[in-house]
Amino acid sequence: MIKNFLSAVLFFVLFISCNSNGSANSTKEEEETQKDEKKITKRDFSITPSNAYNNLFFDSAVLVKFFTDNKIENKIIRRMTSFYNARNYQLAWFTNDGLTEQARGFWNMHNYQTTYANDSALKDKSLQTKMDGFTAEEDGFTVSPSDKNIINTELKLTQHFILYTLNNIEDGFVKRKEMERFIPRKKEDALLLADSLLSKKHKDNKYYEDVNNTYKLLKEKLEKYYAIAKQGGWPQITATAKQLKKGISSPEIVILKKRLEFTSDMAADTTPIFNETLESGIKNFQIRFGYTPTGILTDGQIKDMNVPVVNRIQQLLINMGRMQWMINEPKGQMIVVNIPEFILHVKDGAKKVFDMNVVVGKEGHNTMMFTGNLNQVVFSPYWNLPESIVKKEILPAMERNPNYLASHHMEITGNEGGLPVIRQLPGDDNSLGKVKFLFPNSFNIYFHDTPAKSLFDKDKRAYSHGCIRLSDPEKMANYVLKDNTEWSPESINSAMNSQEEKYVKLKNPIPVLITYYTAWVDENNLLHFADDIYGHDKAVIEKMFTVK
Repeated sequence: MIKNFLSAVLFFVLFISCNSNGSANSTKEEEETQKDEKKITKRDFSITPSNAYNNLFFDSAVLVKFFTDNKIENKIIRRMTSFYNARNYQLAWFTNDGLTEQARGFWNMHNYQTTYANDSALKDKSLQTKMDGFTAEEDGFTVSPSDKNIINTELKLTQHFILYTLNNIEDGFVKRKEMERFIPRKKEDALLLADSLLSKKHKDNKYYEDVNNTYKLLKEKLEKYYAIAKQGGWPQITATAKQLKKGISSPEIVILKKRLEFTSDMAADTTPIFNETLESGIKNFQIRFGYTPTGILTDGQIKDMNVPVVNRIQQLLINMGRMQWMINEPKGQMIVVNIPEFILHVKDGAKKVFDMNVVVGKEGHNTMMFTGNLNQVVFSPYWNLPESIVKKEILPAMERNPNYLASHHMEITGNEGGLPVIRQLPGDDNSLGKVKFLFPNSFNIYFHDTPAKSLFDKDKRAYSHGCIRLSDPEKMANYVLKDNTEWSPESINSAMNSQEEKYVKLKNPIPVLITYYTAWVDENNLLHFADDIYGHDKAVIEKMFTVK
């Protein structure tokens, strides 16, 4: 491995020399080359399979071959060499079982840049085809660093990541070494990592958070939580919810108040009585954790309060990493769904248009993270049942009840692979409701209405088979068709209730971004936490931190 590394370094020096347009003897260019070489991070041999974020490594000679085969320019050669030196040639975008979370996050941003920002430097049909295939693998796939298709895609992604950073982030706001740490390299202590992020100082006073406000807001909260950790953390509540009710006086009330004071949910209050001040503090906490603000605690909410501050710091660090892939200040319309929040956000540039409660996929039927283009509205839709639902749910129901299809207004339209092709007719009991919104993707996920309105009254709303149900689909239809003079609110309502399927194409498709944030700061500067409903945080914690 060392021999290969030395060969790579030698090649790098020769490569730059051979590409200097015949002026290798120029003293000025020699000095520039020496300066460039100093900008390359030294190889970090301390990273090993036992402490690496990812345990897949490749030979440095493969990178050298990639440079020659693809005629990569010197500036990118330097950056890519430095990037992989910093990781000890550990893969950044693939893990044993498929794409990393960072790969999916970057590719979402990449798709937006090539589709809506028209970034020609990132357009690559071959890479697009490969990534379309990889991202479509919901259950993952086996990865080998010796697979030429995998390693070529890995290196292409790194090339595009560097190009994106250089071309789209103002010069100086992402330092080279910072960029190399956008994708975690090794397991670290969360408090030490937080300290390094908070204490770093730059001579030019340019910091990444100055060009990414969502990241900046989380970093400010990280500073507060880090200070709490250095004080020893917040107190644990040992009482049950039944012991913490309004009017009660006990020492446990003092502990509860102190706990809420730590996170600024209420002002200091040392009295042992459950008073209105405490009730208000509990409501603030409930809002931040996605609960209906009743002021009445549950045992589940006490469990949330008792999560140690170090665990919350891990959660903040993970989501700061996710914020790096958030499209920063997009121009024009955008629809963003944050899965753990169970909320859809409609934006127009930096302006919030409206929010809407949604129901997302239950565990085992996860709603995937991706970008799409909302380009069609379908009024009074048929529901074409997926093969998986036909096999697992409908066929057993038909065996129990021969009249099942008729009683649910379903019909068989054909047969494929030994399974009946079934659809549900438009109508009041159609599982898609009265309208659906299409943004073509390989996961067959879309927005739709639902007859099961009661689910929107719940705090936690993961109940669907993967698609996203809207609490007010008529409002969404009016919004996306607002520039189409043929579709008034009255005609939209009529089409929704016509029981005749009708497709309407949008004149200007709207980008849709499906995200997964379990910590974020809202427009009122409130820090929110959400449950890790699909276990994505847990998977990252196992790879990213030394103490779980």
